[in-house]
Amino acid sequence: MQSLVLATGNAGKQRELAALLQGRGLQLLRQTELGVTSVEETGTTFEANALLKARHAAAATGLPALADDSGLEVDALGGAPGVYSARYAGEHAGDAANTALLLQRLQGVEFAARTARFRCVIVLVRDANDAAPLIASGCWEGHIALAPAGDGGFGYDPVFVPQGGALTISQLDEVAKNQASHRGQALQSLLARWPGSLR
Repeated sequence: MQSLVLATGNAGKQRELAALLQGRGLQLLRQTELGVTSVEETGTTFEANALLKARHAAAATGLPALADDSGLEVDALGGAPGVYSARYAGEHAGDAANTALLLQRLQGVEFAARTARFRCVIVLVRDANDAAPLIASGCWEGHIALAPAGDGGFGYDPVFVPQGGALTISQLDEVAKNQASHRGQALQSLLARWPGSLR
């Protein structure tokens, strides 16, 4: 069993990625379980932030690290919140505050004009100085609901309706979400180039 540090403190993200990595002989540990604090996300793109997080976690633990940076882009808001999705309502804002602000800023915008997408970039580094990190991305198109629905998932899941569907992500079962999600797409792309060893 190889240990792999996940550059996040988000338990929901750990569950999602652990399910996708099942059967690969990996023990996925959140960096917070190892006493590692978050690095400041100073990048202006999802890829830059994912690399920052992966290298920071690898440097602090000496383990290979997996990091993702993902966010929601809403067309009616000019692509916001984008890379600021996790801190849309402020640096220490939670999911509920971020979602409430999003809905507030979309007041009066009809459903058809609420087109949006989740983007994700996943990075795997074997060590902090890995000169050839594995990088993959995924995109999930949809709309922003008029009101939250469902109690599954995390983040903006209660207000995101995937393209062609009628339910929010929070109303989908975990397997269906993982198969279709931006994070699932990115990880599947990464797994297609997964190394035999992380050392």
